Amino acid sequence: MGDKANAHPGAAGRATAADHPASVRNVVLVGHCGSGKTTLVEALALTAGAVNRAGRVEDGGTVSDYDEIEHRQQRSVQLSLVPVEWDGIKVNLLDTPGYADFVGELRAGLRAADAALFVVSAADGVDGSTRMVWEECAAVGMPRAIVVTHLEAARADFEEMTRICAEAFGGDDPDAVLPLYQPLRGPEGPDGHAPVTGLTGLLSRTLFDYSSGERKESEPGEDQLPDLEEARNRLIEGIIAESEDETLMDRYLGGEQIDVKTLIEDLERAVARGTFFPVLAAAPAAEGARQGLGTVELLELVTRGFPTPLEREAPRVTTVDGRPRDLTSCDPDGPLVAEVVKTSSDPYVGRVSLVRVFSGTLHPDETVHVSGHGLADRGHEDHDVDERIGALSAPFGKQQRTLTHCIAGDLACVAKLGRAETGDTLSAKDDPLLMEPWQMPDPLLPLAIQAHSKADEDKLSQGLGRLVAEDPTMRLEQNQHTHQVVLWCLGEAHSDVALERLRSRYGVQVDVVPHKVSLRETFAARSGGRGRHVKQSGGHGQYAICEIEVEPLPGGAGIEFVDKVVGGSVPRQFIPSVEKGVRAQAAKGVAAGHPLVDIRVTLLDGKAHSVDSSDAAFQTAGALALREAAAEATIHLLEPVAEVSVLVGDDYVGAVMSDLSGRRGRVLGTEQTSGGRTLVRAEVPEIEIGRYAVDLRSLSHGTARFQRAYARHEPMPAQVAERVRQQTQEG
Repeated sequence: MGDKANAHPGAAGRATAADHPASVRNVVLVGHCGSGKTTLVEALALTAGAVNRAGRVEDGGTVSDYDEIEHRQQRSVQLSLVPVEWDGIKVNLLDTPGYADFVGELRAGLRAADAALFVVSAADGVDGSTRMVWEECAAVGMPRAIVVTHLEAARADFEEMTRICAEAFGGDDPDAVLPLYQPLRGPEGPDGHAPVTGLTGLLSRTLFDYSSGERKESEPGEDQLPDLEEARNRLIEGIIAESEDETLMDRYLGGEQIDVKTLIEDLERAVARGTFFPVLAAAPAAEGARQGLGTVELLELVTRGFPTPLEREAPRVTTVDGRPRDLTSCDPDGPLVAEVVKTSSDPYVGRVSLVRVFSGTLHPDETVHVSGHGLADRGHEDHDVDERIGALSAPFGKQQRTLTHCIAGDLACVAKLGRAETGDTLSAKDDPLLMEPWQMPDPLLPLAIQAHSKADEDKLSQGLGRLVAEDPTMRLEQNQHTHQVVLWCLGEAHSDVALERLRSRYGVQVDVVPHKVSLRETFAARSGGRGRHVKQSGGHGQYAICEIEVEPLPGGAGIEFVDKVVGGSVPRQFIPSVEKGVRAQAAKGVAAGHPLVDIRVTLLDGKAHSVDSSDAAFQTAGALALREAAAEATIHLLEPVAEVSVLVGDDYVGAVMSDLSGRRGRVLGTEQTSGGRTLVRAEVPEIEIGRYAVDLRSLSHGTARFQRAYARHEPMPAQVAERVRQQTQEG
């Protein structure tokens, strides 16, 4: 890797279309917000010659593909691709947002990548959400490396951060997380802080000095050797422990000097297998410099230690009707299978799809089959259509550079796919296939919206459709009970971006309104009512009288109508009319305007007129009878109760359970899980957990997750019901 004595001294420039999967590396950058991922991507692009010394692409703009929202918020909110070339290898750098609300973009990056760089700030350490992503990568065996940034911060300590990373990421084997280099610090400044000016390669015992703005090699001084040897020996032992050569450890412990070339080869294999996780340091280039500290070493690790797409297991593929289909891993000559990992809208080009090709080769202007299945619950209808794609390109800042093709293992942007949505599969039109969608978090923060004006109302449906097509972590709901349009998001920042995109990208202005839960009403006890609808105003009159009895039923029973009329007091043809009127009134509610449920209505008696009785008259009488019965009875307000499962670190279990109790929740039980976490199960009224996605994140420092599912409706406490009724009347 970067520790080789004859390290590659320069860059190969900008990325083009790859010609073989072995010459591609797909790397996703993971880390908490502010850890320096985007800055690191730009530093790597500078070192690889993709940008000039000012950090700009040749045609203007930064190398990262920011939109206006990112400029305003000063943080990444979407996945961006930056392709560079190093030593004949095309490296697709996938920069992901670090903020928890945009975890969908992170998961898209993980899906498209074959290895991950975990970027950790020496100033901030490792947060809980980064640990959780590490565990996800470990579960699928994704190779990983760790990059420590912000070494210029006061009290930044690379050695201490390495220890923290080994503790956080090493699990049962902390010696699998070790540094490949030791930072070299210059003289202390006026603030007492000694800046990092270079790196010392532990295996090669070579010093790489960046103080001049370019990487220069030299020999370490005598005063550095003791610390160097101690760290070097530990690294060698860590590499040998992961070696496939079981005799190597015995030879090393027996005093044999293991050849550096052998160690590097074993290191590269262990990194590619995902059993050894090197720690490196990196910093952006100083103004006017050509290379940032550690960027050459990092590019060499990526190109020599990370796996090629050929080493990734083929994804699960079926035909569109669900029959399994075997797929040779990453064959450019195989059947076309590609996946849309991100969808965005460009004001000039239109919809642009970022695609990872898993099999076959994608060409411009060919007709492909677009399949999207399995996301109907998020507002994405299943679809199978043939579409002709436009140009293929690689993003470069805000520009798109044309590609002649995109082979298996590579990524490209595809224009003019009007129906393609994030998560869709592209395949040959005569051999349509479908990839199993990747797992995405459930959006659990409701955002109720309405069009600001009539003009916005006309554009709202189309704008929302495009929004959820781009972001499958959003769910669009047209609630038939509350008659609200609800956009379910992952958090407040996610909802803010959604509103901003509706306004700026699709020209739709919306107002946010209070979110309503679906309340119900029911009778608390048996009651009776008489409906009398008698009117005579000349000509044909209206005459209908009916007497009913109402009694409560168990939850979930709905409305039951029973006919006990004797003697024909209500003619048979008008009995369905009474039922129709009762059900219509029940749908409107009898107390606070919420649907009436779980009752049995028995028609006991009534009167009719041979001329003036009619279907409409008995419908009205039935509704009046139900209202009278309600006026004489106690009406319970029913609220929806959700079954909530919270997966939380053991340190926060007490706080979570206390918080759930404060939300009128009933804790059903707890279950110990792996990784020092506990699963807490509870039933909580939905009206109490509207903002739980936000509150739980704050309560657990971003380390907890929860799921919710509707359980049932049950009576609301009297004092809460009265407060809701007052709010309804005031509204």
